[in-house]
Amino acid sequence: MTIEAILKADIQKAVQKHFQLDNQDIILQPTKKEFEGFYTFVTFSLTKAARKAPAEIGQLIGEELVASSSVVAGFNVVQGFLNISLKDSTWLELFGKIATDEAFGTLPSNGKSVMVEFSSPNTNKPLHLGHLRNNFLGDSLAKVLKASGYEVIKTCLVNDRGIHICKSMLAYRELGNGETPETSGIKGDHLAGKYYVLFDVEYKKQIKALVAEGLSEEEAAKKAPWILEAQKLLLLWENNDPETVALWQKMNNWVYAGFAETYRKIGVSFDKTYYESNTYLLGKDIIEEGLQRGVFFKKADNSVWIDLTEEGLDEKLVLRGDGTSVYITQDLGTTELKNNDFGNDRYLWVVGNEQDYHFKVLFAILKRLGRTYADDCHHISYGMVDLPSGKMKSREGTVVDADDLVAQMIQTASDRTQDLGKIDDFNSEEAKQLYSQLALGALKYFLLKVDPKKRMLFNPEESIDFQGHTGPFIQYTYARIRSIMRKAEQAGVAAEIPGESYVMHQAERELVFALSQYPVKVLAAANEFAPSLISQYAFDLAKVYNQFYAEVSIFSDPDPEAVKLRVALSGAVAETIRKSLGLLGIDVPERM
Repeated sequence: MTIEAILKADIQKAVQKHFQLDNQDIILQPTKKEFEGFYTFVTFSLTKAARKAPAEIGQLIGEELVASSSVVAGFNVVQGFLNISLKDSTWLELFGKIATDEAFGTLPSNGKSVMVEFSSPNTNKPLHLGHLRNNFLGDSLAKVLKASGYEVIKTCLVNDRGIHICKSMLAYRELGNGETPETSGIKGDHLAGKYYVLFDVEYKKQIKALVAEGLSEEEAAKKAPWILEAQKLLLLWENNDPETVALWQKMNNWVYAGFAETYRKIGVSFDKTYYESNTYLLGKDIIEEGLQRGVFFKKADNSVWIDLTEEGLDEKLVLRGDGTSVYITQDLGTTELKNNDFGNDRYLWVVGNEQDYHFKVLFAILKRLGRTYADDCHHISYGMVDLPSGKMKSREGTVVDADDLVAQMIQTASDRTQDLGKIDDFNSEEAKQLYSQLALGALKYFLLKVDPKKRMLFNPEESIDFQGHTGPFIQYTYARIRSIMRKAEQAGVAAEIPGESYVMHQAERELVFALSQYPVKVLAAANEFAPSLISQYAFDLAKVYNQFYAEVSIFSDPDPEAVKLRVALSGAVAETIRKSLGLLGIDVPERM
């Protein structure tokens, strides 16, 4: 039974004894820093039934807890807030359980499975900063859900077909002169992206020329030779034209190799990859089924629609008049395919908030179709990432490329670390590994610490600061503790928990409390689909430890029991930082 559970039961007994109220919803919250105590019970909800003032209710319950609870040492009442302090023996017992539980923070299996789909790259360009937020969010969410008891399947749907792919194919065919990643020295996904940008340059020239001839800009955009040729390429691909398919395969293979290298570099992997080229025709059978059941209807031009006005949406096209699919058709089919493949209890899509409406429509249609899994589908919507210089645009080549950004971050980590002069004894391989850990730690932490729903501004310089709310600050705290643990080992100091008579320092109590919150935060992050809660927890734990480090002496305290406890506390904090950062996909350096 946890401390929280014991406290709730004891408060319930006190409420029943003094006010004859049974089955009250007892909610505890952490006490605010400016008040003494660790747990707070708010009494306002009892005032009407108890017919007493909130402060009086708090006083009566507090006195009862001190008299009868096995865990409560004292209390104070601030208006309707009952702030509760615990006995040192309770803290020591709690820490003993934390320190000896290797699986601390990993919750038992809940018997359920969840699929997390993320990344969803296009094969006409490399991964960029926006993709990094998506990948880090999806990967971290998968780790958090696994730690909270789910079996997790990580999937990726690659957008490898369509007009945008044909644009880069056309530009390469016309301008490429047989260039390859090997002959150019350009990574495959970057090479495809180069020609996507070149298409846009030429396309704009053609539009400008047609406008000069008297066409409106809208007409010119439709009649420009290259857009017409790209549309022809798409039809040729859909009709399995050998030459077109061969070019498509060649360029896509370059991109896949490039993606694989980037994924390896950033530490992201998938259990299953789906390809739009294999799924874009799926869903037509579902549309036919829906027509027969009256879920969809046909218009005069033979196109198929659904009326979702009852759901607060509008009419939505699900099949064109010529029988070709639209995105929603494909997504209906792909979702059915994923459910047939895995039969998960929940399905999550990590996709930017520009697709909020699309997913509302998708889920509404699945419900109309009576799909049993419809209520278990969730869109993990996240805000876009901006830079100090403004928005990014792929067509114009103004995106911040993921590979370039990682390389820049590694260089910045190298410069900052060398300026501090703390790794003079590292060999070149050790230094290289440290720079990579710091760079990715800074990048991942900065992109994950913000609530996913919020649009954010990414500042590379700010992200890698060794002070402040950053990944390197937490990594540095871990490395500092590992140095303490090595010193303890060399001095022969064992990590041990003292007996019940030991009087704890307030900094020790605060550290045990901070540690005890880890499983709570894991569960909350899983329930709210918010790795940002783990980011904040890791930062808060590092801050509490640094305060502890400033307030007490670890090795020179005259009480040997205090020394052993503080070494044990340090070790537990290091392990919990390692685990919490691990849920964010961040590695920790043993020394810095």
